[in-house]
This record gives sequence, structure tokens and C-alpha cells, in this order.
Amino acid sequence: MNVYDAARMSDLLAKEGYDAAAREEDAELVVLNTCHIREKAAEKIYSELGRLAVLKEERRAQGKSLEIVVAGCVAQAEGELVMRRQRAVDLVVGPQSYHRLPALLKEAREGARVADTDFAAREKFQALPAPTKAQIAARGVSAFVTVQEGCDKFCSFCVVPYTRGAEISRKVESIIEEARRLVDGGVREIVLIGQNVNAYRGEDEAGRSTPLEGLFERLSAFDDLTRLRYTTSHPVDMTEGLIDAHASLEKLAPFLHLPVQSGSDRVLKEMNRRHDARHYLDVVERLRRVRPDIAISSDFIVGFPGETEEDFQATLALIDAVEFASSFFFKYSPRPGTPGAEREDQIDEDTKRDRLARLEARVEAQRRAFNAATVGRTLEVLFEKQGRHDGQIAGKSPYMQAVHVDGDEGEIGRLRPVKIVAAGPNSLSGEIVEAREFA
Repeated sequence: MNVYDAARMSDLLAKEGYDAAAREEDAELVVLNTCHIREKAAEKIYSELGRLAVLKEERRAQGKSLEIVVAGCVAQAEGELVMRRQRAVDLVVGPQSYHRLPALLKEAREGARVADTDFAAREKFQALPAPTKAQIAARGVSAFVTVQEGCDKFCSFCVVPYTRGAEISRKVESIIEEARRLVDGGVREIVLIGQNVNAYRGEDEAGRSTPLEGLFERLSAFDDLTRLRYTTSHPVDMTEGLIDAHASLEKLAPFLHLPVQSGSDRVLKEMNRRHDARHYLDVVERLRRVRPDIAISSDFIVGFPGETEEDFQATLALIDAVEFASSFFFKYSPRPGTPGAEREDQIDEDTKRDRLARLEARVEAQRRAFNAATVGRTLEVLFEKQGRHDGQIAGKSPYMQAVHVDGDEGEIGRLRPVKIVAAGPNSLSGEIVEAREFA
């Protein structure tokens, strides 16, 4: 979502005459678009701001200016504290307010130190300018489209409800218009995104509530759009209609990122996840029943307050039961203002590190096994760019795997059948097996 927001801020600033600078040292304006989901990500911002403050002083000594903006979720969570901690910051703007960036910059230039952290998502999407075809083309053949923001789940480890606000869904017509512009500009894959994307319930042109699968049905009708994805989903919002869409909609990729966080029912309850391990396994079973070739990835947190070795073993058991294609995993990071951070039964860092290493070994073995199992198969690959070597092009399989083949640049933007011949640590190698085009 930060990639999407950064692109939209670039669109806004382009209308004000800004172009991207090749180096920070050449920039007149630096925008840090920040994440607050983990402590390390938030603290890195202040380290970066310290470096930029030195650059700003050097520019001032040369008779030049440098404006510094902090945007995103750290801006939303900490507001004016950011400017108090680092006086070099000119402007702080939250993720629901960045559509006002040009006006806020004008205020800052007039001497104000501005912090705008209002929640105004609907106003934001109405005010954002459309990117030009050149801007769309420069960003590649795959594009994100935000359809939903915020979250009402209030997991006890998570800051999203406090930094992104309550769940809000964009209107169907607005999303379809944005998608049409992207496809007209050369985009061939659209990824619908939201903090809790499968909670989407947007109003259509007739005022009816439309679920996520309804959006996919509309988008599937775009002839030049070859692939659809979505992220990130919550298990309790995986409805029968959305599960069935994986069987009925050919363009919907057979890959789903579905965070579970823990395999322990006790920990899941403490996390306020609203599902247990059995519910999660049932969702996976139903998905595989309607789409046998679907691959699942997930998120895991180890060392949540009060987690015992028995709880951790339950997580490993769930991993073994599902057999994930890939996963993301993190040590629990207390976030200020969340219920988890107030608990007294925090897990020590050595235990968290040990459990993280054991979990990583388990999911990494599954990822490598999944990649190895694709050798000999023919997969549809959407080619996105030139490869690292001359005469090589690179793309993504339906399962989000990087795939490299020897091929012509003219294949970029096309969905082609590729026979996988080898699986490396981080990518697959293959060869185009026929000249059939899908787009």
C-alpha cells in the first residue's frame, strides 16, 4: 500500500512541476513514506531523518533549499512528535491526507510547520489526479489499486486501526475507472490491495453493496487484462463467494496470501484474531477443493506475550498441515497504544530469536520444496522486464515466483507458457514452449 501511495503522491507532485531526482543529493524535496507496523521500521525513519538534516544544512550553506516531508503511518501515529524529534522536518502528513500535499507544502513554505493527520479517505480518492500514460508505462505491466483502507478487527498486536482508521471501501465505479486507465496505459496485471482487502463492500452505480468477488467479475471483462490478484486478506472474511471466484474466474491467480499469525488457539484468542486454527485449516481446505492448484502464503508472529513452547509447537504443526508456498515471519514487536504492548508477560529476546530461527527453517524448507515441484511443469508467466543478462527476460509465475527465460524484449507485457527447467534459491529458470499469446 505504501508503493501505491508513493506513486499517487508522485502523480500529485508531477502536476506541481516536480520530476523524480536520480539522487537525494539532487532533490529539492524528499518525501519519506513510512511504515509503523514494527518498531524497527519506525526507528529507521529517525535515523534517515538525521542524515537528511545534515544534507539540508549543507544545501542551505550552498544557498539551496531542501524540503523534508514525513508521510505514511509513522506520520499518522506520531504527528507533531516527528517534528519535535527532528527540527529539519517541514511537513508531516498522514496516509489519508496526502491528497492535500501541494497545499500543505505551500503552507510550510509560508513559515508554518504543518502536521495533517485527518482521516478523510473518500475525499482523498476523489481528489487524486489520474496518472498519465507515460507515468503508467514507466511503472511496469503490474499495478496496485487500493480498493479498501483501514481495519475494524483490532488485533491486539496491530497499529493499523489507529494509523489507517476504520474500514472504508471505495465505490466500484471509481475503481473500474482507475483500472481502465491502467489497462489502457499498458498494465496487464492488477493487484487489488487493502489493509483487510476481502472485507471490501463497495457501493456500485445502483447503490448496491458489492463484495470483492463482484469487483473481480467486472475486471475480468477487460480484454487486455490478463491476471488479477489481491492482498492482504483476513481468514474470517474469506466468504464462499470469494472462494468460489477462485474456481470460476480464469484471470484470478491461483495464489492467496492469507495471514494466520499463530497456530495456537490460545494465542489467536489473545491476539483477538477472531478465528482459531481449525477455521483457518477449513478455509484452506475449501480453497483447495475448488482450486486444487492454488498456493497459499502466510504471515507468522513468534514470541507474542505469553506464548509458550507448546503454543509455538502448535504453530509448527499448522505449518506442516498446510504446506505453504512461502511465508513472512517476524518476532513480536510491541507497538505503543496496542493491548499487546501493555502486557506484563513479554517474551525475552533470546526465546523470540530461537523460535524465529526454527520457524524460518520450517517455512523455508516448504518454499524450496514448492519451487522444486514446479520443475517440469508449464506455467503461464507474465513477463515484466529485462533480465539481469543480455537476451534474458523476467516475469512472475501465477504463484509470485520470479521466472527467467531467454527471450526477446517484445515479450514484456505478455502472458506466455513457460516450461520450468530449474529452481534456484530465489527464482526459476524456464523456456517459452509455444508462441501462443494471451494479451
